[in-house]
Amino acid sequence: MPDAHAAGPGGPPGIDAERVGEWLAAHVGGLAAPVRFALVSGGRSNLTYRVTDAAGAVYALRRPPMGGVLETAHDMGREWRFISAMAGTAVPVAAPLAFCDDPAVTGAPFYVMGFVDGTVLADRAAAERLVPEARAKACDDLVEVLAALHALDPHEVGLGDMVRRTGFAERQLRRWLHQARQSGADYLPLLVEVHDLLAADVPPQGTGIVHGDYRAGNLAFGPDGTVRAVFDWELATSGDALADLGYLVSTWQEPGDPPGAAPLGPTTMPGFASRADLAGRYARLSGRDVSDLPYWVAFAHWRSACIGAGVQARYLAGHMADDGYLAEARERAALGVELAEKARAGLHAQEI
Repeated sequence: MPDAHAAGPGGPPGIDAERVGEWLAAHVGGLAAPVRFALVSGGRSNLTYRVTDAAGAVYALRRPPMGGVLETAHDMGREWRFISAMAGTAVPVAAPLAFCDDPAVTGAPFYVMGFVDGTVLADRAAAERLVPEARAKACDDLVEVLAALHALDPHEVGLGDMVRRTGFAERQLRRWLHQARQSGADYLPLLVEVHDLLAADVPPQGTGIVHGDYRAGNLAFGPDGTVRAVFDWELATSGDALADLGYLVSTWQEPGDPPGAAPLGPTTMPGFASRADLAGRYARLSGRDVSDLPYWVAFAHWRSACIGAGVQARYLAGHMADDGYLAEARERAALGVELAEKARAGLHAQEI
């Protein structure tokens, strides 16, 4: 997981240290009180904390933002259900330990899971911890895990009631346009324009489990490149598998990409596969037709622009604990415009 910021004497923002500590001692088997909390940086939506008990054992706790929570978003119960369903499958997740649905404990529901140590490919510095051979293995493994996720039957893993019969793309287009409008982003007219183009060109869709935020920065890798855990299941739902692949591809930078608003990411370093290689490996492992992938890449760019507008609005409104992102959040509008423009151009692309 990413590095953690030190907690204050009463616990970091969003945590009532005394009440949460008592709850953990009563509900997490083997936990040795008292516990210490530290806010973990890296997430831009729900808040994650590192929890260390008196014996040195480490856990992770997730809770929603402290305000500005959007309808249907930041659902801790949803995250808990998905990681609980994944436990024991071919999709590695942190061990689900306990769920608290009582907001009186610390102002919102939360859950606790095992802490998975590993390299999270959030930036180039993280990628430097892996040798080129491990980077290649990481590419192979993350595609293999994604194909394994999409091979799961929601009914067999206890998620049958989560399956929606209405179109995934249509639901997502409505949801993220609503968020964009709530955010008050300066580039809202562009987001509306691209929404309308996407809505007019939705391809045929399948139904299965989708993670919703599957990217290198949401996975922990071992030193050899093996995926140790998939994190951040708050956007998980039922929908078309290519939505996950499209998002992964949309976040995957290559060395020859033109410069943009986003800094150079980890996958621009030697040893990482190309976007076409990822898509090709996924098609071989899953047996799926990926000919509609350009649409889902464009969709992912647009959705990321909408999500970014919401994240920026929450930070500027003071609803997120200050994990060092606030200054950067003020400069994210340029990236939002760039992503929306990529989405518009991508709808007419013949390749990824």
